[in-house]
Amino acid sequence: MPFRFLIVGSGFSGAVLANQLVKNLDCRIDIFEERDHIAGNCHTSRDEETGIMVHRYGPHIFNTDKKEIWDFVNSFTEFRPYVHRVKAMYNGNVYSLPVNLLTLNQLFKQTFTPQSAREFLNTLADKTIIEPKNFEEQALRFIGKELYQAFFYGYTKKQWGCEPAELPASILKRIPVRFNYDDNYHNNSYTGIPVEGYTYLIQKLLDHPSVSIHLNKKFSSSGEVSSYDHIFYTGPIDAWFNYEYGRLGYRTVTFESSIHDGDYQGVTQMNYCDENIPYTRIAEHKHFTPWEHHEKTIVFKEFSKETTKDDVPYYPKRLNQDKKLLDQYRQKATMLSNVSFLGRLATYRYMDMHHVIGEALQFSKSFTAALLSGTNPPVFPNSEN
Repeated sequence: MPFRFLIVGSGFSGAVLANQLVKNLDCRIDIFEERDHIAGNCHTSRDEETGIMVHRYGPHIFNTDKKEIWDFVNSFTEFRPYVHRVKAMYNGNVYSLPVNLLTLNQLFKQTFTPQSAREFLNTLADKTIIEPKNFEEQALRFIGKELYQAFFYGYTKKQWGCEPAELPASILKRIPVRFNYDDNYHNNSYTGIPVEGYTYLIQKLLDHPSVSIHLNKKFSSSGEVSSYDHIFYTGPIDAWFNYEYGRLGYRTVTFESSIHDGDYQGVTQMNYCDENIPYTRIAEHKHFTPWEHHEKTIVFKEFSKETTKDDVPYYPKRLNQDKKLLDQYRQKATMLSNVSFLGRLATYRYMDMHHVIGEALQFSKSFTAALLSGTNPPVFPNSEN
């Protein structure tokens, strides 16, 4: 008799897990998705007026250094090479991002060489900060006040809704400074965009007669779930427990879209770093697919705000109080039977797509091995929070 599994959520975690479970086990899987579409925040669809493939929940660029992950996604749909270029608007001027040799020359009106730029940046760095305790100190220690104020202070404050000094120093480790003219935002070996969009990729992952997708189906942990041998939950972990200890902190994003003729800004993404401009960035979606040609263009202004109960959670804040709550929820989760928590929301971590996919692949192996050996399956894919 086949196993019966329930997967809550149809993003990459749930879709990859379902794909691997039906491949390696005799099972039937129900997927509950509370939205009216699959693919979670990676959902893409064509705009009816322009014909452009739109990233409905903000830009998603697939990039990884792991060939096995790249080969895995390409086995379901074609990815084409894509170079993500980002510009920054600050004080009425446009600058190159990530911060590189051109950015330094633009901001300081110099003609630096790689070596002279390194030496100059070293003079800007605040050497009195030995052990940075927060985002602001981390920035000041490595790049100094001028660069920090221009490209990080206002943007970060808008994105996270608090002073950068309240954020952990670790956030800045994801922001590179380059001493050449390389303006490719990603430096991983494999970078691309799926030709048919991310939703098509998720559809291919879930295309199996033993997988049933139920859209507009909200899951409740207090509902009738006893008919399933195991439940895999990829939603917010605090929601599973009905926010018993309180809500974990997230930032969410809202969008204002508009359609224009031709090319609106000449680049996929323009960041707006001034604190007095309410939006964080504008994405022009036709530039995600340079192999396509469209007469019109569609752009999305992004506004960051605190997540309420009616919002889609995007970025985990992971402040100290959040980590304390997470510890409580994780401890309670380990006392449940036949339930596992997987993915960005269920583990309350910032994760890129390739991280999510790699973790789901590994988790499916661990779960299958435990099931076949009669041992307890893993509750979480990660051991620490």
